[in-house]
Formats: sequence, C-alpha cells, structure tokens
Amino acid sequence: MNGMKTSWRTEWPHWLLLATMFVLAATSWAGAPERIPVHWNVAGQVDRYGGRFEGVLLLPLFGVVLYLLLRFLPRIDPGRANYPSFWGAYGTVRLAALAVMAALYGAMQLQLRGHDVDMATVVPLLVGPVFIVMGSIMGKLRPNWFVGIRTPWTLSSKEAWTKTHRAGGWVFIAIGAAMMTFGVIRREWFVLTVIIGAGGAVLGLAIYSYLVWRRDPNRVPPAGTSPADDAA
Repeated sequence: MNGMKTSWRTEWPHWLLLATMFVLAATSWAGAPERIPVHWNVAGQVDRYGGRFEGVLLLPLFGVVLYLLLRFLPRIDPGRANYPSFWGAYGTVRLAALAVMAALYGAMQLQLRGHDVDMATVVPLLVGPVFIVMGSIMGKLRPNWFVGIRTPWTLSSKEAWTKTHRAGGWVFIAIGAAMMTFGVIRREWFVLTVIIGAGGAVLGLAIYSYLVWRRDPNRVPPAGTSPADDAA
C-alpha cells in the first residue's frame, strides 16, 4: 500500500533493538544459570523462576513476533485505507511497544549479570512513558480496527473517534505520569494506579464516545448491524 512500504530509514531503530536483544542473549547464554528470575511481585521480589530458554531467549523471540505482527496487521485491517494518513503515529506505537520490551529485557540482563536492579521501580518507569507516548500521538490516529480507542461508537462516527482520541490522549498522559510518580515514591500505589486509572479511563472514554456518537448527525451503522433485506 502506498505510504506503508518498509524502509530502512523508519525500520532501523526496530532492527537495532531486536539485534541488541539477541546479542545480549548470545553473550549471556553460556554463563546463565539453570534457574533465572522471570517474574517479580509489586515489592520487586522474585516470585517465579524459569529455565534458560525462558529467561534468556523468550523475550527476544517474542520481540520478533511482535514486530512482524504489528507490520502485518494493517494489511488485514478493514480500515487499512486510513493507515497512510497516520503511518508516522503508527510507527511510534510500534517502536514504543518494542522499546519497552527491550528495556525490560535489558533490566533482566543486568540482574543476570550480577547487578542489583529494583524491578519494582524499573517497571513503572518503563510502562509510564509508554502511556505518555501513546497519549501524545492519540489525536493523530485515524479510524482503524487495531490501534486506538475502538468502541462501537468511535468505529461508526468520525466525530466520536476524533473527540474521544483527543480526550484519551490527555487521560493516557496523566495515567503515565501517575505511574512513574507512584512507582518511585509510593510503589504500593502503582498497581492501584494501573487498575483504577486504566479501568476508569476505559469506562469513561467509552461513555464519552457514546455521548458524542449520539449527537453526531453523520454517524453510520456499525458493520453488520444494518437491517437485512426481507426474505422473498
């Protein structure tokens, strides 16, 4: 599709992140122990261990899967004609998702190599910026079926899509900032921020999209909801 071709100018940051993860995996494989920390609780304490494959190779492999999936999804999106108009914003979404995975893997590698890493602080400082980045580009997204705030009302009203995403951008930025703040000064509030903040945002934005949709005279029926022709 025009405007959506793969170019090294846009893809090299993704390739660099993936290559770095695999280089770290290769250089740590031989010296890695049989039991490797792979999950931490809210206090930053290890609550699950995995084998060498899970602890060293799983995230790099999942990074490749994520990269290919996000490259492929626009091709099967019913709203794929809109992607060229927000291809740059979509590229930011892809890079942010891969970057946070690579950063988390880097923190795991530091622990694997004997460094003391406080995962209870690292995770909020990684997840929070992703919300902020998403919030900053939210208003640039155009109707599609895979990225953004997709409700029956945003997908059947351009006005509902536009206004909901503009409002959602500020909400995401606020949640991201709160995650980073509580992750540093009040770590026990981080989970509450995720659950209450994200849950409340989803509900609030869904209601808002419905209210805008009701007032839009140009709304269209969602796909598959038009009355069927009477049987002959």
